[in-house]
Amino acid sequence: MSQAQISQAQGLKLLGLAVFLFGGIWPISRHALADATPLWFATSRAALAACAVTTVLLLMRRLAWPKRADMPALLAIGLFQVTGFFVLTHLALAMVGAGRTAILSNVTLMWLVPLSMLVLAERISVRRWWAAGVASLGVVIMSGPWAVDWGAPGVLVGHGLLLAAGLSWSIAIVVTRRFAPPSSTLSLLPFSFGIAAVLLAGVAAWREPGGGVGPGAWWHAAFIGLVAAPIGTWAVTECGRHLNAVVASVGFLLVPVLGLALATLWLHEPLGWDLVVGGVLIVASVVMAARG
Repeated sequence: MSQAQISQAQGLKLLGLAVFLFGGIWPISRHALADATPLWFATSRAALAACAVTTVLLLMRRLAWPKRADMPALLAIGLFQVTGFFVLTHLALAMVGAGRTAILSNVTLMWLVPLSMLVLAERISVRRWWAAGVASLGVVIMSGPWAVDWGAPGVLVGHGLLLAAGLSWSIAIVVTRRFAPPSSTLSLLPFSFGIAAVLLAGVAAWREPGGGVGPGAWWHAAFIGLVAAPIGTWAVTECGRHLNAVVASVGFLLVPVLGLALATLWLHEPLGWDLVVGGVLIVASVVMAARG
């Protein structure tokens, strides 16, 4: 097995871990907003994740200040993958259903592929272009734009925020690939989450001065902040460094497939033919992209 095949195999394992963890975040977050305001809930996620990773590294005796060469990746994760993504998605979550949020916030495909070609000079095979096309069709069918009341309050803004969230995440992936840090991704996360927590707290204090996280949302915040966010962010960052842009961006679309299944079972959001067909197309596109 070549080094490239080993790297892709590692990346696919990390992708599976990220999908498993992030797929459940949206239904849980949507449920939490019954007793929490969006930005303060996002702040709790980042702050708890910073505490969790710092504690783990302290126990492992691996907590250390980042090197200068780590700064591009550290800031990209903290500013774009966590702060930008959290702010945009949590604001949108109050306007758009958990299922639709899971779909559109994870559409890095439309951003990551062109950015990787322009910034990283990455070449895309014909099969992977087909995979990108099949995945895009699946996203369109799953999001069902024909069934959306675009005139309803907040709907158009919410969808715009979700597409911007995908762009923010894509920028973080491209930066960490272009300026690969000499230190491990895990060692950078306390600082990235710490930066994000401070920035998110400032935005929350400005936008939600009377908000917060009530007792009914504490277990949601604990699971996401202490488990899903730190492990999932580490897995996503590492997988983005190991996988081709199309494989990574198409693979991330498995997050909404799982998120939709959970939203249907837990939140009783409707599951129509469009979600089923779109989900099948996305799964098929992931197989195509992984095979190169």
